[in-house]
Amino acid sequence: MYRIRFHGRGGQGMKTAGRILGTAFFLAGYEVQDAPLYGAERRGAPMLSSVRANGKPINERGIINNPDLVIIADESLLTLPAAGVLPGLTSHSVLLIQTDQSAGTIKNHLHIKGEVLILPLPPDEKTTGGMALASASCGAAGARLCGLALDILEQAVRLELKTLSPNIIEKNLARSRQVFALLPAGIVREGKEIMAGWQRPHWIDLPMEEASISAPAIHGGATSLNMETGDWRILRPVIRTDDCVRCGLCHVFCPEGVISLTDDGLPEIDYHHCKGCLICLAQCPAHAIDAVPEHDKGGKL
Repeated sequence: MYRIRFHGRGGQGMKTAGRILGTAFFLAGYEVQDAPLYGAERRGAPMLSSVRANGKPINERGIINNPDLVIIADESLLTLPAAGVLPGLTSHSVLLIQTDQSAGTIKNHLHIKGEVLILPLPPDEKTTGGMALASASCGAAGARLCGLALDILEQAVRLELKTLSPNIIEKNLARSRQVFALLPAGIVREGKEIMAGWQRPHWIDLPMEEASISAPAIHGGATSLNMETGDWRILRPVIRTDDCVRCGLCHVFCPEGVISLTDDGLPEIDYHHCKGCLICLAQCPAHAIDAVPEHDKGGKL
C-alpha cells in the first residue's frame, strides 16, 4: 500500500494536492483514501493531508504514522515541532521538500535516513512561498514519485480544478508537467501491510471530578496568550500609518483581537499572536494595510 502525507499551511492548497493525487490513483485503478486534517484555525496554520492507495480494499484509517512518502510545501514547518512533519520517517521513506536549499544540507541537518529530494520554487513564485501553484506542484510530485502516468495526472488536475477558469487550469497543468519532468519516476515503494491486533475492551468507571478541578480546563480565561501563533503566517499585515484614517475597522473585525488602538486612534498589531488571516486588509477602507511576505520581515518571530 502507498501511504503519502502532504504537509503545509492553511491556504497553500495541500487539501487539493491530496485530492489531485487521490484522484490520479483512482483513475489508475487503485482503491483510495484521501483526507485532510486541520483545526478551526485560518490561513497559515499547520495542516496535513493523507493519501492511501492500494490494489485491494483498504482497512486502515486515521493519520498515517508510517509514511512511504512525505511532501512538505513550506520548509518553515521543519522548525515547528507541533507540525509533526518528520515523525514516522524511516530509511524506506522518501522526503520531498519545496525549497531552495540543497538536499544534502537538509539530510545532514535533520539526520534523515531515507532519500531526500528537492522541489525548487519557480522564480516567479518566490515572493508568495510557492502558494499559487502548490497544489499542482505537490500533487504532481506525488504522482511522479509513485510511478503514475502523466496523462492520468493531467486528467486528475482537470477534474479537481474544473470549477476554476480555463486560464488557471492551464497554468496548473503547465506546472504539473514541469514538476513531472524534474523528478525521478516511481522511486517510492509500497509499504508493508500492517496487521493490527485487537482485544475486547475492559470497561472502567470514570468518577466525576469536582468542578473546581475539571472546569478550568474548559472555562479558564487568558490562556490564549500562552499560545503564540505568529509563526503560522505566510503573509504579514503591515499598516502604513501615514495613510491610516483611524476608523478602527481593523480593530473591530480582527477575529483574534490582536489589533489594538493607541490613545490617538492608530492601530497596532500584536505579531506574536497574529495568524495572518488578512481580514484587516480586506476591511480597511483606506487600503492602508499591505500584505508583506513573512521572510521579507526577517523571518518568523
